[in-house]
Amino acid sequence: MSKVQIMTGNQAAAIGAMLSNVQVVAAYPITPQSQLAEIMSQYIEGGKLRAEYVRVESEHSALTVCISASTVGARVFTATSANGLLYMHEQLHWAAGARLPIIMCCVNRGVGAPWTIFNDQQDSFSQRDTGWIQIYCRNNQEILDTVIQAYRIAEKVYVPVMVCFDGFVLSHTMMPVEIPDAGKVRNFLPPYKPHTILSSEDPRNINPVLFPWRRENSEGILCDGYMEMRYKLQAALENAREVIMETDHAFHEVFGRKHGGMIWEYKTEDAELILTGMGSIASEATTAADMLRAEGVKAGAVGIRVFRPFPKDDVREAFKKARAIIIFEKAISYGYEGGLCSDLKSAFYGTDIKAPIHGYVAGLGGRDVKARELAEAAKASLADMKAGHIEKNTTWLNCHTG
Repeated sequence: MSKVQIMTGNQAAAIGAMLSNVQVVAAYPITPQSQLAEIMSQYIEGGKLRAEYVRVESEHSALTVCISASTVGARVFTATSANGLLYMHEQLHWAAGARLPIIMCCVNRGVGAPWTIFNDQQDSFSQRDTGWIQIYCRNNQEILDTVIQAYRIAEKVYVPVMVCFDGFVLSHTMMPVEIPDAGKVRNFLPPYKPHTILSSEDPRNINPVLFPWRRENSEGILCDGYMEMRYKLQAALENAREVIMETDHAFHEVFGRKHGGMIWEYKTEDAELILTGMGSIASEATTAADMLRAEGVKAGAVGIRVFRPFPKDDVREAFKKARAIIIFEKAISYGYEGGLCSDLKSAFYGTDIKAPIHGYVAGLGGRDVKARELAEAAKASLADMKAGHIEKNTTWLNCHTG
């Protein structure tokens, strides 16, 4: 039977991995992820989880262990943050290119230099083009549930999944979380069936150097070249939407909780102003929307749960009635604007969505972002829009830019 406990986001992630019956855990500590690795070691040492716990010398090695273990057919798990994720960069590409269903929690933290241990989303955002599915969680219940969902998604499409949640804001904050029944999780998540073939009777190379063109192998079979392999990875990500939606629907049927699939909406039915973002800042935007409604503004919120593959069709439907759109981001594409802002504008191009869009960068390096500040920013943007200032450079919220 399920039960409710008060726990941190890191604990929720660890329980999700344990209930998923992972077989190999690669661990290297980095704040604010360290607690997650420690909890996994306790589960394994205490006999709650039968798995190999591999202590490595770096984050690069942690993902290398996961790649090797996944290749031979094990269900694997790891976690990291900030510069640790950046150190994995080469292997992120390798894991995706090898089509391995690795699950990794990114406990979001700002990257150096200068050093910070506090939260923003620049770490995972900077890895958006590595071929991983990225899912952003708004609370600790969603963290636990998403880790379980991530294995089902990854093992159907053979693409790795990064489960992202805000460091300290969620990782170390305690909330009530319902722990699902282990038997129900086993039924929901069937054993991993690897697509890689490792057999002494059928020896073969895995991920050898490929020529630019297609080529026959020793048996005369025409095999893909490098470009075909890249096309198939792109197609897998594009087609993952249906699997993500189906997984969230099936999870709801079994456990009674639904997290929205690609996006989630809050009071958007009649909303003329829509606030949006990813992770905890999107959750904060729901309170800001309530504040604005109390002042007579028809406001709502949309949370972008899956950043890659980007939910183009979903956001077109969610924002089609909006008369103004405000985006709050904990990351920036240096030299331009927030990446979510760019992606939304791109998704709306060629549609009937003509609402003005204002983007805000907020909360970098753990700077507080309160709901009332989001509401005040939204009102300032509405005033600018009414004054005819439809376009606006990215605004840095709570930042002394003078």
